[in-house]
Amino acid sequence: MNNTQYMVDFTLPKEMSEEFISLIPRQRSMVNRLLGAGKLMQYALSLENGKLWAIFSVEGEPELDEIILEMPLSRFMKWRTSELTFYNAAHPVVPIFSVN
Repeated sequence: MNNTQYMVDFTLPKEMSEEFISLIPRQRSMVNRLLGAGKLMQYALSLENGKLWAIFSVEGEPELDEIILEMPLSRFMKWRTSELTFYNAAHPVVPIFSVN
């Protein structure tokens, strides 16, 4: 089955509790695992606007819902999902290391 891409628009709580802040390292760890597994394509945060945006590549909405609900900070946030018609991104060019 081909993966589908979804944009998830999270709204952070207006006031971040100590519990919320204490869960940030677990959230970052999960984000890193999802990035490594290719399930999460982009992850962007704007504290100024209280927004977090993420692009997921999953088999369908049930898998997306499962991932979001497993994220440590999701219970503190509201979110909206949108299936993307297409997703293009520029990938940074990493210079090739030469031993010469």
